[in-house]
Formats: sequence, structure tokens, C-alpha cells
Amino acid sequence: MEYVQITSIQDPLFAKMHQLMQDVFPAEEVLEYALWEGPLQDPTIRMFVAVEGDEVVGATEYRFYADRKLSMTDFTLIGKEGIGVGPFLAKKRNEDLQQLSAEHGIDLKGVFAEIYDPYRAERHEFGGLQAMNPFVRREVLAHLGFKRLDFSYVHPSWTNEGNAVTELDFCFLPLQETTSLTGAEIADFLKMYYAILTEKPADWHAMVKDLESRDKVELLPL
Repeated sequence: MEYVQITSIQDPLFAKMHQLMQDVFPAEEVLEYALWEGPLQDPTIRMFVAVEGDEVVGATEYRFYADRKLSMTDFTLIGKEGIGVGPFLAKKRNEDLQQLSAEHGIDLKGVFAEIYDPYRAERHEFGGLQAMNPFVRREVLAHLGFKRLDFSYVHPSWTNEGNAVTELDFCFLPLQETTSLTGAEIADFLKMYYAILTEKPADWHAMVKDLESRDKVELLPL
């Protein structure tokens, strides 16, 4: 299995990866094909696919922000079960983040991630793949050390229609000793992260405003 970086929508592997996203994820989680062109050229965005033969069997995208000493896992996508795609992607992603941190001379504070609450997202089939089942995915993140941030999370839909997605929790994997983050730090990160979306729901703006007023947001078990 190979870990191959994608930096252009012209890469044939990108078309296979995007189709896999459409097969597995709900529509509000999939950015339109053409809109990926700019993000893939952003040096903070890292997209890799797991390739076996000529088949894309998985993918992961994550952000690395050296100035903030933070990372964000956008998604981990498993397209074929029983061949170790998940552990392969997690291992390679961690190695890449460690290498990037060393190159920039920093110690990462931690990694953000969104995760479905399985009790609010039961209707999603996720391509019929058990590895992508929200119960399984949540348990995997818990084993990796992720914690749930203690606030009601609103995720603006990637369809950019201004719809609110409320089936997710916002999580954090602390790589330094801490039991909480400041609300301002989380709000600042989310405003930067979702800057590409011009249409955001009123509930999202209210969530950001509330975060900015909070000194501490506790890290809770996932």
C-alpha cells in the first residue's frame, strides 16, 4: 500500500478519491469537485490517498498550522475493509505531522477533529462500510486519545448554502498536558478554518460568539 499526496484536481487519483467521498459521506460533507482546486494548492492542507495497485482504497486530509502549533484532521476515509487501511493512514499521518513539526522547529499543541455523534447520525449509511459506521469511528478516535470539547457544535454545510449540521462534536487530541482550551482559541481556529465558506448559519455565528466569551472549554471523554 502506498501513501500518495494529491496537490491538484488534475491528478487522476483525485477523481477516484472524490468519487469515494461521494459514495461514503453525506452530501453536506463533500465539497464540490471544482472548489478543491484552490485548497489543494494551500501548503497548510495535506491530502493523501492510500493506493493499492491502481485503486484508491482510502484517503485522509488534514491541516498543519505551524504558526498556531495546531493541526486539524478533516477526514479519514476507508474505502475497502479488511486490509488495514485505517491503521495505515493513521500511522502515515502521524509520521507526516511529526516530520512537519521538526522541519518548522515546533511542538504541536494538538489536533482538532469533528466526529459524528452516532445517536444523532444513525440515518447515514456511510457507503455501507462498517469501518465508517459512526459508532466505530467515534471509538477509534477515543482510542487515539481524542477528547470531546464541552460545547454544542454547529458545523456549516460544505454545500455553502448556509445550512447548519448539528450531528457532530468538535474534538481535540492534546499532545501537551492540558484539560481544557480557551474559548477564544477555539473560536479563532473555527473562523479561520471555515473562512472559505461565504454562507454560514446564524447558529454558527451564535456559537462562535458564545465561545469567545468563555475562558475555558473542558476536554471530556468521547
